[in-house]
Amino acid sequence: MTMLRDGDLAAAFDHASPTYDLMTSASPGYVAHLRRSARRLGLPGGGAGLTVLDLGCGTGASTKALLHAAPLATVIGVDASAGMLARARAKTWPEGVSFVHAPVESMDEVEANGPYDAVFAAYLLRNVADPDAVLRDVQGLLRPGGRLSVHEYTLGRRLSDRLVWKAVVNGFVRPWAWMNKDAALYRHLYRSVMEFDTADAFTDRMRRAGFERVRCLPMPGWQTGITHTFVAERPRNQGAPFHQR
Repeated sequence: MTMLRDGDLAAAFDHASPTYDLMTSASPGYVAHLRRSARRLGLPGGGAGLTVLDLGCGTGASTKALLHAAPLATVIGVDASAGMLARARAKTWPEGVSFVHAPVESMDEVEANGPYDAVFAAYLLRNVADPDAVLRDVQGLLRPGGRLSVHEYTLGRRLSDRLVWKAVVNGFVRPWAWMNKDAALYRHLYRSVMEFDTADAFTDRMRRAGFERVRCLPMPGWQTGITHTFVAERPRNQGAPFHQR
């Protein structure tokens, strides 16, 4: 099977958007783990005076996690799927939350191009064609010293990590996909996890992109060795972001 990319992937998410929240709600720890990764940004003062980008926000679950960690922050959610964004916009949000329809690779072409004090990217990087380019772009969106938290499926080196992921997919994800006629999307998501970086490899990828103070933090429970938080900073001695030059 060919991996879905760009417009094809956005269209698959559009089709799955009406049932996506219900599907993720059946995953033990889904909300709690997003909140943990958002807290790991370490935003001070409840986020007061800070602007945070939720990159690949989907239906807004990650946006809610950010607000739980930093309720006073200004949050801008961006996603390439119009269907997922429609679900996000239909929810109730406080002032200071807004959404933008755009591919993450085209952030320099939209008004919401920063600079940001922090960026949160959940379940995104393994789904882009060039994660290195996206990480470099994220650096350009951050203020010097700005923080990044990546919440992502990145399997560990143990065989058991892959076996647990396969069991979850075969026991729940594939039957759900068949029932809701979203097989192409969930086949892609399965492969995107199996073929993406290990946790160590993604840590190295972030360092190569120029981030500093990079740390890989595990999740508890059944997702230990499967899902991780990666936190990092844009170096403080870098110049102004690209869009300000």
